[in-house]
Amino acid sequence: MQMDLVKSDLLKEYEQIFKALADEKRLKILHLLADSPLESNCVCDLTEAMDMAQSKLSYHLKILLSAGLINQTKKGTWHYYALNEENISAVLSDDIFQNLRIKRMITPENEGE
Repeated sequence: MQMDLVKSDLLKEYEQIFKALADEKRLKILHLLADSPLESNCVCDLTEAMDMAQSKLSYHLKILLSAGLINQTKKGTWHYYALNEENISAVLSDDIFQNLRIKRMITPENEGE
């Protein structure tokens, strides 16, 4: 029972991450952050680069932040964003498959089919 609860929590975490990644605008934000020569980017610069109202951009940044895909720091009155490289590399690795323990589709019973 305890293991099912752990798996359920893990699956919810993955669901949140993949929902965050399942949007073209959020993927573009991640791409901009990845390609930036700066350590972190001001929301004002991202607003201009995305050609998007700050309120809409903030909505997308909040989703990426909640999913753990980006980090936020505050300098003065501005918020700065950067990739959370550790979490992104975990999502893009075999981590998901190892945690979910995906079994092979071919079992000894149906191997000859």
